[in-house]
Amino acid sequence: MYQHIIKRILDFLFALILGIPAFIIIAFCYIAIKAETKGPAFFVQERPGYKGRIFKIYKLRTMRVEIEENGRVLRDSERITRIGGIIRACSFDELPQLLNVLKGEMSFIGPRPLLPEYLPLYSAEQMRRHDVLPGISGWAQVNGRNEITWEQKFERDVYYVDHISFGLDVKILFMTIKNVLRHQGINAGVGETMGRFTGNRS
Repeated sequence: MYQHIIKRILDFLFALILGIPAFIIIAFCYIAIKAETKGPAFFVQERPGYKGRIFKIYKLRTMRVEIEENGRVLRDSERITRIGGIIRACSFDELPQLLNVLKGEMSFIGPRPLLPEYLPLYSAEQMRRHDVLPGISGWAQVNGRNEITWEQKFERDVYYVDHISFGLDVKILFMTIKNVLRHQGINAGVGETMGRFTGNRS
């Protein structure tokens, strides 16, 4: 009952309550992004959600639109702008996903929605991460985020699926707030974001 009814009601109510302050922050970030770099201020990308159904996720753009410089492909750490680094460190880039929550495509807490191209790379066990709505934050995000391997990340996602409850969601929420305040788990290594998933190790 919690997963299918109560959790959805709480998600919708909290998304409405947070909507106004989030809009103000997004507006300031929008102006800063447009002042610093060319291109759109919002990043929109297709992601698989519940049962693998594709939806469009909304984020604030934190990287330059250029992917090459002098014929060399730029790393993510090189593409992150100065303002983008601040926005990412504060997790403000995730705020537009409140719209995804209101639309019922995401929850506040759940496995992070990844790229559609990863779907055929999952094992049957890892695919179970799609048995719940994806979240803005999740068990993997508060237990390593980008500093753990993909296999460890998926193990934590499936753990959440098997143990979903109001108590666990509250625990993840407070751990998320603590991590954001400490700027913890943002990057994988020094200045790098999480690498791409290329399949399970043999």
